[in-house]
Amino acid sequence: MTALRPRARRATPDRDCDVLVIGSGAGGSAVALDLAAAGHLVHVIEEGPRVTTDELGAATPAENMRRLYRQGGLTPIFGRPTIAYGEGRCVGGTTVVNGGLLWQPSAALLSRWAAVHGIDGYRAADLAPHLQRITGRLRVGPQAPDGGDRDSVLLAAGADRLGWRWQYPERALHGCQRRNRCTTGCTSGAKQSTALTYLPQAERLGARIIPGARALRIRHDGRDVQGVLTVDEQGRRTLHRARTVFVAAGPIGTPALLQRSGIHPERSGRELGLHVNLRTVARFADPVAAANGTIFTAQVNEFTDRGILIMPSNLTPGSLAAALAGHPPQVVEGILGQLDRSAVYTTQVRLRGRARVTALPLGGTLLRHGMTAEDHTALRTAFRDTARLLLASGAVELVPPVAAAGPLRTAADVESFCAGVRPADWELVSVHGMASCRMGRPERGGVCDERGRPHGFRNLHVSDASVLPGVTGISPQGTIMAFAHEIAARFLNT
Repeated sequence: MTALRPRARRATPDRDCDVLVIGSGAGGSAVALDLAAAGHLVHVIEEGPRVTTDELGAATPAENMRRLYRQGGLTPIFGRPTIAYGEGRCVGGTTVVNGGLLWQPSAALLSRWAAVHGIDGYRAADLAPHLQRITGRLRVGPQAPDGGDRDSVLLAAGADRLGWRWQYPERALHGCQRRNRCTTGCTSGAKQSTALTYLPQAERLGARIIPGARALRIRHDGRDVQGVLTVDEQGRRTLHRARTVFVAAGPIGTPALLQRSGIHPERSGRELGLHVNLRTVARFADPVAAANGTIFTAQVNEFTDRGILIMPSNLTPGSLAAALAGHPPQVVEGILGQLDRSAVYTTQVRLRGRARVTALPLGGTLLRHGMTAEDHTALRTAFRDTARLLLASGAVELVPPVAAAGPLRTAADVESFCAGVRPADWELVSVHGMASCRMGRPERGGVCDERGRPHGFRNLHVSDASVLPGVTGISPQGTIMAFAHEIAARFLNT
């Protein structure tokens, strides 16, 4: 028997730059563009692949899910219930696979963050110039329903009957062709993801995008970063040396990387804030043809003070089957058999309970949440409001996001369901995590200072959803990018 030999260590050639950005989503791309425009040599490393619009169109939605999302979009956040978390893992990050919503944070929210967390310079007046540039670069504007968005038209009509506020959403797109592929990668190039906007602009200014490179750990002396060790898809390791490092690996990836690197491991990832989505399937008496429309072309904002938004979602046979996966076969077959009369609606709810990110050996993460009794009450109330709205919109049958529940047809059915649903029964999805390495004073639980630096560090910054001081209650992309631009500006002004 031949004795096993120790594996030879691979060489780690250096790759030098002024600024290394870890992650190419909303926060990382904003920093990359600003610093490249200022004349810095910028390298952006991205764990996932770079995919063109033509490649998105040539693949099926299922193939794109597997390729563009981390763990195929099924990262579990354990607890009661387990929450399915989805985030992008590709050049452009989650901006490639989201609905393109881009809302500006309210002045009240930003003032509250400043007061609670002891930070300044991130109020409405401070972020306004950044937000103006963001909306211009991403061609953000309201998108009204057209003839193919009947699910949105019905929702708006129901809100009008109830006297509830609704609005056309602000979306980052140009020339939408309503192909109904937003969340698996826009196949027309209409959605203005950072893969099509910020990153190509940064490259024209000299930035370099390096896909397929996963950050393993940050090397540092407790005050200054010396380099970042990465591994590619072939297992080859590279030590990237840079004068300054910006971490924008996402609300899970960033705290996990800091933990693996021994950077505030007791605080990084301790409090991950979440929005969760309730998916309700509605059947109408007349054809809706929701598969011919696009996502989010009406949004009911009557309950934003409670962190609740109600809107239509994408509908395809695959997405509908996924939403109904836990239900009895007769329920699934009944809805799929009337696909033309069915629509899927998303209710976004801001949770008060926090999740925790724990870095595991070999690069994995363990996520656990602590949904509270108050959160369960909020979910129950949010579903009751959604059901009332959909019944007012003309729905004749509702399938709630609880596998054991049967179809609901009347207000009495809804009340009976809400009285009996238990916390562990909910089938929840989340695509919005934030505040896992929040900006704030150390004595108030802050991980990063007002320049996005983990406390005690000089040349390390965080510039993604992790650094937000709290949960936005709205789609966070605009807030993430505005904070990232301000962090970059502070770096450039020193």
